[in-house]
Formats: sequence, C-alpha cells, structure tokens
Amino acid sequence: TLVYALCFLHSIAQERRKFGAMGFCVPYEFNDGDLNACLTFLERHLFQSALSWPTLQYMVAEVQYGGKITDNFDRRLFRTYCDTWLTANTCRPGFQFRPKETLQRVRDDFAYGLPAGDSFEDYAALARSFPEIDSPEIFGLHPNADLACRMHQVDTLLHTILETQPKNAGGGGGGKTREEVVADKCRETLAALPADYQTGDDDQFAVLDPTVPLNVFLTQEIQRLQLVIDKVRSELQIILQAIRGEVVITSELLEAIDNLYDARVPHAWIYSPSGDEISWLAPTAGLWLAGLAARDKQLRTWSDNLVASKTRPRSYWFPGFFNPAGFLTAVQQEVTRLHANDGRSWALDGVKIHAEVTEFDRVDQLRASPSTEGVYIDGLFLDGAAWDRSGPGGSLDEAQPKALFSSMPIIFITAVTKSAPPPVPQAGASGSGTSATAKPGTPSAGHGRAAASSGVASDLG
Repeated sequence: TLVYALCFLHSIAQERRKFGAMGFCVPYEFNDGDLNACLTFLERHLFQSALSWPTLQYMVAEVQYGGKITDNFDRRLFRTYCDTWLTANTCRPGFQFRPKETLQRVRDDFAYGLPAGDSFEDYAALARSFPEIDSPEIFGLHPNADLACRMHQVDTLLHTILETQPKNAGGGGGGKTREEVVADKCRETLAALPADYQTGDDDQFAVLDPTVPLNVFLTQEIQRLQLVIDKVRSELQIILQAIRGEVVITSELLEAIDNLYDARVPHAWIYSPSGDEISWLAPTAGLWLAGLAARDKQLRTWSDNLVASKTRPRSYWFPGFFNPAGFLTAVQQEVTRLHANDGRSWALDGVKIHAEVTEFDRVDQLRASPSTEGVYIDGLFLDGAAWDRSGPGGSLDEAQPKALFSSMPIIFITAVTKSAPPPVPQAGASGSGTSATAKPGTPSAGHGRAAASSGVASDLG
C-alpha cells in the first residue's frame, strides 16, 4: 500500500507539470530517481524501526523531492500532498486519493482508491482501470485548470502552425504584399506612440520634491517607460528602413517583421539583448500597445496633477508599474516618516505591509484618496479562486465554472509595525478615506490546504 501511495504521489507530481504555473511556480525535473530514492528509504526504514509517519513525510516532501524544490509555495504544496496521502488513513479500508466532495463529477465516478486484494496483479489491474483523462480535482486543482491547460495546448498548436507557414507569400490578386502590410502597421503604430517625456535636469519634474519616496518612484517609472517608448520607436523605424532596402535585413529584423504581420509582440519590445525583461508580456501586439497607452496615461496624469496641484491619484493601477515591489516600499517609507515623532519605534526594517480589501469595485466609487496614510490599488485578479463578497469582510471562495480569472475589489495598502496588532477596520462605508475598508476573512485550515494545492494566486492583470 505504501509503495502504491508513493507511486501515485510521483505520478501526480509528474502530471501536474502540464498545468504550467498553476501546477508549480517553478518547473522541476522530477524523475524515477526521486521515486526510487523514496522507496529505498521506506524499505530501510521499515527494516530498522517501526513506521514513523512524520519521518516518512519529511523525507519525501523535504528531502527526496524537496531537495529539488526552490519555491516556498511549491514546498508547501508537496508538504500538503504528503500530509494528506502518507498517513495512517492510507492503510485503512475505503481510503481514496480523490477529494471526498468534487465540484464536477469524476469520469465514471472513479474512486482512485486501493484495490481489494494485496497482490501485485490487483494493483496493476487497478492502475489499468484509471480513466484516460484525469479530473484536475485529483491533483487538488479547480476544474477550470483543465480548461486553462487545453487553451495553452491550442495556443501552442496555433503558434506552431503559424511558424510553419510560408513567409514570402506575395499579395496575389491585387492585394497588399506582406511587406506593405507590415509597413502600414509600423506607420500606424508610430503615429499612436505616446509623446516623449522630458526627463532632463531642467524639465518640469525637477520641481518635484526628491525627498518624497513616491515622487522618486514616479520618476523611476517614467524613465523606464521612456526607454520602452524609445526602443519601440527605434525598432519600427529600422523595420521601415529595412523594407525600403536602406539597411540590411538581419535575422532579428526578419523575425520582428514576421511577428508584426502575425499581430504578435516582437521579441525586442519585451527583452533586452542580454535577455532581461524590459516591458510586459501580452499575447498580441494590440494588447501590448494598449498596455503601453494605459501605463502612459497613469504616469502622465499622475505627474501632471502632481506638478499642477500637488494631488495624487485616488487609486493606483498596480499592474501598470515596472517595479510593484518598489511602489510598496515607497508606501512603507512614507508611512514610516509620518510616524517619525511617535513614541513607538517606527523604522523601515520594523514595519510591514498591511492590506485590506475594500467593498469598492471601481475607482469612480472612491471620492478621494486615503485621508491620512496609505494608498488604494486596483487591477488585481485572482487565478484559481474568487472573492466572495457575501460574508462580513469577504473571503476566498471557489472559482466559478469556466471563469479562469476573477477581479479583486480595490485594496487599501498601508504599513504597520511588526510588533503592533493590525488596524481594526472601521465600520460604515462612506466612500471616502479608509472607512470603507474591511479586513478579509481568515480561511480555515481546510481552506488553506485547498488553496495550497489548487494554485491560487493573485495576478497583476
């Protein structure tokens, strides 16, 4: 039975990789050597002493497989598997590896349990009777994970088909040639690019107080965005010159022309020559350019209002930042400075981020930015779960069928000392200040295990 349980765990770890980032945060090369090491340890452990379940769980989750795991969430996931499947209940009659309750019916109501007999033939017969397509809930995932996996497979197939298409097809029948279509797209994109920012020493941003952390963060974001704008404009101009025959077409330019013709994002727009990510990922060039316009609008509006009237946005579009962690650090710095004269010890290394989910779904529902300290952020999505607004304060809930992502309400972000209790949310939402915030409901231990195995994450949409 224990050998079968370890083999089942190994197969789950192998098959879970097909779900991509929802399966594991980092892809790992688990192989038969890991399983053989676990079986060898189990054999020696049983010969030398009585079975110790905590020892077996630790060796499997933290040593044999855990030795390859580098992400803490993946380690927590594997620990959850071992705490559930490598216990005394595993050897009891009627044990099943599948959840007791499933959101969708498992094919043929297959139990994923243990055979009635103890012989090798009994276990082999049970393994041969497995459904050809396993439900994602066997892995601890939401049924929507299978939909996401199939969509990824379809995208890969279509991408492969596009890559195998002929690249030199002309415009037969009087239509535009491939080069003419790309040239029109380049000219259209150049006309739609945002205007350059004035980032010199004598520009309008020089009047901003450089001692304010969020002002420094704004300047850094503008500089990063200006580099992206310069890169895109330069690439488009070089492509036009290559189409006109003024420069030699390299393999990189040919790839960029192919990407623009297929409405995909050129590699040079996202990555630097050294391979570093300089912008954001998007499935199509249109969505990437829409993201560029949205980021430019946020930064330009923020800077213009700050220079003209010393006002800040009511809420910040968090996914629109190049360095979201830097934004949170700047908020921590500002809150720490506000409490510099307090009796308590407020230092940057002595505070932590505190987040509260509000009841507001849209920025226009906010009348103003937080009146005292902290900021509002928006634009976050949940992957693998949904936010239930029915209970007091709200809590995590199962995702709706066929809804891969669920939008989060606006979140209030501030900083508190590590030694102090979290602020108590104020009652009576008024639509201004921080009185509309509510502390999220704390999930139970069962919900914690479910979230660990289902790959729940908050995405920067």
